[in-house]
Amino acid sequence: MSENQLYHGIISGDRRRSFDEVNARVATIAGGLQALGVRPGDCVCVLMRNDIAFMEAVYGVMTLGAYAVPVNWHFKPEEVGYIIGDSATRVLIGHADLLHSVASAIPADLTVLSVPTPPEVIANYKIAPDHLSPPNNAIDFDGWLAQQKPYDGPAQPQPQNMIYTSGTTGHPKGVKRFAPTPEQAAHAEKMRATIYGLKPQVRALCPGPLYHSAPNSFGIRAGKLGGVLVLMPRFHPEEFLQLVQEHKIDTVFMVPTMFIRLMKLPAEVRAKYDVSSLRHVIHAAAPCPADVKRAMIEWWGPVIYEFYGSTESGAVTFATSEDALNKPGTVGKIAHGAELKFIDDDGNEVPQGEIGEIFSRIAGNPDFTYHNKPEKRAEIDRGGFITSGDMGYLDDDGYVFICDRKRDMVISGGVNIYPAEIEAALHAVTGVHDCAVFGIPDAEFGEALMAMLEPQPGVTLDESFIRSQLKLALADYKVPKHIKIMPELPREDSGKIFKRRLRDPYWANAGRVI
Repeated sequence: MSENQLYHGIISGDRRRSFDEVNARVATIAGGLQALGVRPGDCVCVLMRNDIAFMEAVYGVMTLGAYAVPVNWHFKPEEVGYIIGDSATRVLIGHADLLHSVASAIPADLTVLSVPTPPEVIANYKIAPDHLSPPNNAIDFDGWLAQQKPYDGPAQPQPQNMIYTSGTTGHPKGVKRFAPTPEQAAHAEKMRATIYGLKPQVRALCPGPLYHSAPNSFGIRAGKLGGVLVLMPRFHPEEFLQLVQEHKIDTVFMVPTMFIRLMKLPAEVRAKYDVSSLRHVIHAAAPCPADVKRAMIEWWGPVIYEFYGSTESGAVTFATSEDALNKPGTVGKIAHGAELKFIDDDGNEVPQGEIGEIFSRIAGNPDFTYHNKPEKRAEIDRGGFITSGDMGYLDDDGYVFICDRKRDMVISGGVNIYPAEIEAALHAVTGVHDCAVFGIPDAEFGEALMAMLEPQPGVTLDESFIRSQLKLALADYKVPKHIKIMPELPREDSGKIFKRRLRDPYWANAGRVI
């Protein structure tokens, strides 16, 4: 297949939409949202799985200089309701089935646009047939769109999407980055070309959920570069290889769990597909086992790259395949334009080679705040440098290594999970006296959640009952994979649970601590 024969546009399942068609729909969505009262700086929540309509809705919101707020569709009604309220969203745009599932959390006076759930999503998820039509009080998106006029107003500075990060106290925080200056925008594009590999006419594949920070940033930019953007409604390893071969994919954003699933395919299946078009496969979000990284490089060649960062900081380190082979476990060298400091508990920089809490800044990035929570932004700031609580060090050759987390965050399959939220839900379960939740090694997801429970005196706790109660309040991925009930949890002299004593035995032979 020649380059001229390759499709250019956005693809999802069997559906294809050219960039001309996408741009026309984006302009009409923007015009319609403006008619609904959306103004620059407003928020519009987007509750959809990966879909062409997701991209169009986000682009439409951005056209108005407003903030698109992708919502994790795994969230339960209470969690979605919090984001709707905290963001003061003007409009909610969602797949029909997802709107049905969170109907109890949607305010009666909120304008809701119901997008038809596409066939490739229906094929990948268990969806009740009666949830495919617009729920009560929702407006059918296609019918609404047909009545709108394209936006013809002035060009607005386009802010990044406002991503809600998991919260340490039970509520997530919206990372609201200010619209970039022209100089900042130019710097950002240069960084993305280097780190994400995004260049004009890129042929990109997005197998991760667009509500996550990095896939969202990757997808939004890839969809504007004139090549192709292929969306996967759900990651399946062999289908992934089929798509790479069929569409001559050259650039992908992945997480280590995907590598692990690909390596589990039989050798003869892996050998069936031509992946020689790949030139830049970037991964992040969780530690990648060194042996998995090495095996992927042996299979695909030196096209595997890695960055370390966060929704707040952006990418602050960058590692090539050569770096990974020469320095197993590194997350790379400090990225161009980034600065890192390694700080001890007294606020002093530690000498090179010693472990400290990692603080970073990228002077060329527009600054951010936490929506409605500026005090939380101040808590992680030290002289303009911010931290996500990771501990690490810089070796003598200038390579960064992550050692541990100062805070309790667990990263499972590239998803940030905070035990405090789960512990709060467990405390609400009848019969639970106390609990401790933490991450333990998991061959597929990097980490899995472990919950250790101490029952109230005279109470017998049942694991299935615990899980059923948690599923009422938490997204399924937050329900611990492992639950252990103990007569008594170990405690420090202060009475606080000695969580490290519970956690450390699981990591003793793992060869890593996160």
